[in-house]
This record gives sequence, C-alpha cells and structure tokens, in this order.
Amino acid sequence: MAFQGTDSYIASDDLQLAVNAAITLERPLLIKGEPGTGKTLLAEELAASLGTDLIQWHIKSTTKAQQGLYEYDAVSRLRDSQLGDDRVHDISNYIVKGKLWEAFEAEKRRVLLIDEIDKADIEFPNDLLLELDKMEFYVYETQQRIKAAIRPIVVITSNNEKELPDAFLRRCFFHYIKFPTPDEMRQIVEVHFPKIKARLLEEALTSFFKLRDIPGLKKKPSTSELIDWLKLLVAEDIPPEALQDKEGKTIIPPLYGALLKNEQDIHLFEKLVFMARR
Repeated sequence: MAFQGTDSYIASDDLQLAVNAAITLERPLLIKGEPGTGKTLLAEELAASLGTDLIQWHIKSTTKAQQGLYEYDAVSRLRDSQLGDDRVHDISNYIVKGKLWEAFEAEKRRVLLIDEIDKADIEFPNDLLLELDKMEFYVYETQQRIKAAIRPIVVITSNNEKELPDAFLRRCFFHYIKFPTPDEMRQIVEVHFPKIKARLLEEALTSFFKLRDIPGLKKKPSTSELIDWLKLLVAEDIPPEALQDKEGKTIIPPLYGALLKNEQDIHLFEKLVFMARR
C-alpha cells in the first residue's frame, strides 16, 4: 500500500516518493525541513494511512541511544534486595524496554518515529548504526538477542541544528521538505478550514508570504504559525480589509504575534512598516 498523504495531510509528490522509496528499501527515512513544516505529523499520518500504531521516541539533549534499547534499573533491584523481595532473583524484572525494543517485538508492523535526532549528542546517531541497520541488539544482563520479527518503518526527523555523521546518513533515505508554495499552502489551509472565506484566505496568504520574504528575520513564520493565525482571524471574525495595504501603504496585520515569535523580528517588522509609511 503506497503512501499518498491523507485527508488531513497534504503530501507533495516528492514527499510521497521519498516515503514509499524508504519503505521499499527498508531504510530509515530521514526528514529535514524548517520547524513547523509537518515532519513529525508525517509519521503520525503515515501510521494512520497504513492502519498501524505509531511508536514515538522524542529526543532531548540528555537522551542516550541506550535508552531506546533498554535500561537496567539497578536502583530498584538494590531496594528490593534490601526488602527481601523474591523478584530480585530474576534480573529481567529490572529491564525497562525502550522504544526500539517495543517496535522490534510488535506482532504487526509499526511506524517508529525518532523525533529531532539532532538535539542529542553528536555520538547518538553512531550509537544506533547497528541497531537500525540490522534491526537487532543484545541484552547483556539477560544474555538474549532481540531481533525484529517484522521490520518497523522508521521515520527520523531533524531540524538541522547539527550535522549528522556520514556513516549514519549512508544508512538512511533522505528527503528535505521544501516550504510549500502558495498553491500548496492553499490546499493545506483548506484541509484545516474548509469553510474559510476565499477573500480572507487570499489576503492572509499574501500577508504571510510577504512577511516571510522580509530579509533579516531570525525565524520565518512556518505552516503551523499560519494555521494558528488563521484560526485567530476566523475566531475573531477579522474582515479581509484589515489585512490589505491601504493606499499602497504597508500595514501591520492584526494578531501578528501568532506569526512572529521573538522581539527582534517584531522590532524589525515594525521598523520596516514605519519606514514604508514615511
């Protein structure tokens, strides 16, 4: 069954090809792109379209690769030994399964999301090379080998905060999600707001893309910010006229705090509007 997007997720032709190629090759799909372009949502919608469960492993700066496999809870075992608990004689009682173990032992093919892998230490991807390549690992405490009976579909996202090792990249199928064109963005918005007024949508998209084109922005507004902004415009019943340039003069759109997320960009935008009016 080929992935073609879903009713709630508009996938470009290139993205559809990338997803299906990764599934065919049985390699992890490494997805990069601007924050807010739907990288994490892709894994959720892929699982939904395939009728399977999504296993999510959200990576933090403190996350270690071992945590994705398993962890040995030595503290609990020591406490139980002091209390005379019979569980202490079976070390497997103190093995905490990680997300990869959960995906490997599933009886049905799962989608495994390793989200924002670039947040972790630089050695994190290298520490998962064998496990993601061979789909197996060894549990030293219990002397058992865990091997995936059914290979999961692995989706890995990155915001490009740091470079990933070449050896890791070689084992992945890579795709960069380009920022949607105005036509693609129109389709995405209509999924979320099927009854939005056409004129309001056009004025909002015009303002949005003009804002993104401002040179020097620290963080350009993304798709998710546009959706939030439109939700506010609809909720507050903002008329399309409030988004239009009046007599050729640039205006500050209402509720623009949903689009710009730091004071540097807000000051820059307000300064440009002031200069344009002069």
